[in-house]
Amino acid sequence: MQTKTKISTIFDSTLERAFKSPMLCDITKVHKGYGITPRVTHCTEDESWGKVGGSRKVHLGKSMVVKGGETSLDKVLAREENHYWKIEICEFSSWMFGFEKFQGEWITDQLPNGKIEVQYIYTLFSNGILFYPFHFLFTKLIWRNYMRHVLENVRQLAMSKDPYLTE
Repeated sequence: MQTKTKISTIFDSTLERAFKSPMLCDITKVHKGYGITPRVTHCTEDESWGKVGGSRKVHLGKSMVVKGGETSLDKVLAREENHYWKIEICEFSSWMFGFEKFQGEWITDQLPNGKIEVQYIYTLFSNGILFYPFHFLFTKLIWRNYMRHVLENVRQLAMSKDPYLTE
């Protein structure tokens, strides 16, 4: 089973900053947590991150629904320079409400007025049909709201010119 959600916005930054900031800047400044979604504290084994086939282990802070510590593996599935990222969050080390993996997409397009259109898409995968109503609501209400906060954090990074941690 899959549930999908998408949001979009306009960035007033360079195409390069809009494209690279969500994946190559400090993830702790992007995924600060919101509601029941815990913050990212750091990543390990991230030497290959940013390249297709690259990965990193993600560590989360403790929350009311997550014990904290090493939680998942992020993988770069696709990268089309200055236009498209596709990542996968998988290999959860604790139960994640019955989800087996998440796939995120980040699409950037230069507009004629010099601004950047950003599309942010997530598909959440699960095996159990019994969980589908919960997964649908989680994706459309909780995860989508979290994505809005992440998008604004990325906007701030793109405008602030924070350095990329990987290239």
